Amino acid sequence: MKIEVWSDYVCPFCYIGKRRLELALDQFPHKDQVEVEFKSFELDPNSPKNIGQNIHEVLAGKYGMSVDQAKQANQGVGQQASTVGLTFNFDEMKPTNTFDAHRLAKFARTQGKEAIVSENLLRAYFTESKHIGEIETLADIAEAAGLNRQEVLNVLNDKNAFALDVRQDESLAQQYGVRGVPYFVINQKYAISGAQPTETFMGALQKVWEEESPVPVLQDLSTEEDVSCTDGNCAIPEKK
Repeated sequence: MKIEVWSDYVCPFCYIGKRRLELALDQFPHKDQVEVEFKSFELDPNSPKNIGQNIHEVLAGKYGMSVDQAKQANQGVGQQASTVGLTFNFDEMKPTNTFDAHRLAKFARTQGKEAIVSENLLRAYFTESKHIGEIETLADIAEAAGLNRQEVLNVLNDKNAFALDVRQDESLAQQYGVRGVPYFVINQKYAISGAQPTETFMGALQKVWEEESPVPVLQDLSTEEDVSCTDGNCAIPEKK
């Protein structure tokens, strides 16, 4: 079984969704037969590396809300994160462009280190308040995961290295009609949109395992609408 995960490293629901998927896999009896591959998705491809605003100000500007309202929204996301053992330090986060981070993850995949690098990138941004748009920071993250620092720097300083891999992921996401992340595709057959509850992932895993079809047809198994990021926006909409 293969699970493809489209996500961005500055998307809070992507980190939450990743952890919920992992919790589901821990309870799945066929976990050792499941491959997880991370796919690139940039919430804001045009974002500069140094935005000059904190995450509350960025969110306020995009949603047309006050900074205090943005802080409250982020607090709600942080509470969701805490339910799966994650700590989000919104006050110190450094919004940035993630293209180089995605290129790093693609290189890490060729070295068998994609999973640990992807986890470390998310933790670096959300918990450790690191600037994951800076090449030296990315090199630190890669080196800590066991990659050769100089090889990583060579890759990151070559703007063409693994750029096509990132763009191909994003193109495939468009073909699937992905408008928000996280977005999970199981065996090119079932799609789960958003950071759904662990039970949803468990049900999908079991369903795909039991009902494999020779014809790949995407079926959306999502049940909630407020658990993903779209167009750079990652606040929780108000309940109606």
